[in-house]
Amino acid sequence: MFLREKSNDSKGCILDLMTCVDLIKKETFTLENIYKFEDKLKLKYPSNNFIKDKIRQQLQVLRDKGIIEFISRGNYKKIKYGNI
Repeated sequence: MFLREKSNDSKGCILDLMTCVDLIKKETFTLENIYKFEDKLKLKYPSNNFIKDKIRQQLQVLRDKGIIEFISRGNYKKIKYGNI
C-alpha cells in the first residue's frame, strides 16, 4: 500500500531491495548480506554511484513501514517474511 505514494523511480528501488531481502532465505540478515546484491543493483542503476547509501536508505523505509525490523547495528529481521 505504501508504494502507491512513491514515484516510479522510488517504487523501483524499494521493490528491487525487497526482492534482494526476499532472496535471503533466513528470517534475520545483515547489512553485509544485502551488500552482496550491490553489483546487481549497480547494473540496474548505472548512474547511481552511491548504491550502498541507497541500500541503507531503502532499508530504513522498509523498517519504517514495518516490513523489516532493525535489531542492532547492521542486523535486521524480516517481519512480514513471505509477504515481500
